[in-house]
Amino acid sequence: MENKKELRGWLDNFGLDHPLVIAGPCSAETEAQVLKIAHALKQTDTTVFRAGIWKPRTRPGNFEGVGALGLKWMQKAKEETGLLTTTEVANAHHVDLALKHDVDILWIGARTTVSPFVVQEIAEALKGTQKTVLVKNPVNPDLALWLGAVERLYAANVKNLGVIHRGFSTYEKTRYRNNPEWQLAVDLQNRFPDLPLILDPSHIAGRRDIIFDLCQTALDLNYDGLMIETHYDPDNAWSDAAQQITPQTLKKYTEDLRIRKEIGEAAEFKNKINTLRTQIDVVDHQLIEMLGKRMQIAGDIGRLKKQYNVAVLQAKRWNEILGKMILQGEEKKLSEEFILKVFKAIHQESINHQDKIVKR
Repeated sequence: MENKKELRGWLDNFGLDHPLVIAGPCSAETEAQVLKIAHALKQTDTTVFRAGIWKPRTRPGNFEGVGALGLKWMQKAKEETGLLTTTEVANAHHVDLALKHDVDILWIGARTTVSPFVVQEIAEALKGTQKTVLVKNPVNPDLALWLGAVERLYAANVKNLGVIHRGFSTYEKTRYRNNPEWQLAVDLQNRFPDLPLILDPSHIAGRRDIIFDLCQTALDLNYDGLMIETHYDPDNAWSDAAQQITPQTLKKYTEDLRIRKEIGEAAEFKNKINTLRTQIDVVDHQLIEMLGKRMQIAGDIGRLKKQYNVAVLQAKRWNEILGKMILQGEEKKLSEEFILKVFKAIHQESINHQDKIVKR
């Protein structure tokens, strides 16, 4: 797939003076619910109304969507409000139904992106379409798999394309439902700057109280838009209640979010350096997270040493670690002096953690 301006033509055609806002409920529940939310969103900066029609759940027994009936409700919402519509498709049959109901934008979900077979099936069903297709990142942090899905669509002559960053699954407990792994999205953005990038903060957060901060980080990184799950009664939503906000809250968020506008060389420099600084902030946050995890493991080692009456300082093990880190640092163009300073500080902190545990 070549990096061409045509990839973002569909977005530029909107002529927006702000990032694209896609909003609506996680799931279409009833006709009344769909219409009520769509009309409320008409009073915000929302351009595209979203709703899940088919809801693949991790485990069976949960609400899995109303099915094709919901497409009629979305069509009616579009007629009454003028908002464009979008929904997730997971196979060729979904594509056929969505196109028949004049859905404007189709998105491929994270569980679908992981399967080249299914993506190819969808690409064939969409061959040559003028509709816009957005690809969510795969469940696992695999940039090649994410780009591969986009390339399959492009090869099928689908040129109105974009990607949605919805975070990545992890077995570890974090403050997010799905870890953002910002650097991976930044890498994609750097490789294909003309491929529109949209944040899905709802699925990253898993809870509504950190959605605003995620949106601001995305805008600081020059994302092109936001897809935010919105419901007039979030606590009683039939799916993903904790991560949805009200249309009124969405309106306030879009008013409070800071958006950079490039005007002149000085402004362009400021915007670019601020974007790079935000990338550094993201990496620094990851460093703190990783150091915290390292100290937790050091604590576990300290408890084990106390149980078996083993000395805290193990010089041989320390020298082995240091030698490996110096070699790895050289591969990343990091000086030996820097590696020594950093890992000596980390080692000292680990000893402090273990020492406190052993002396209890």
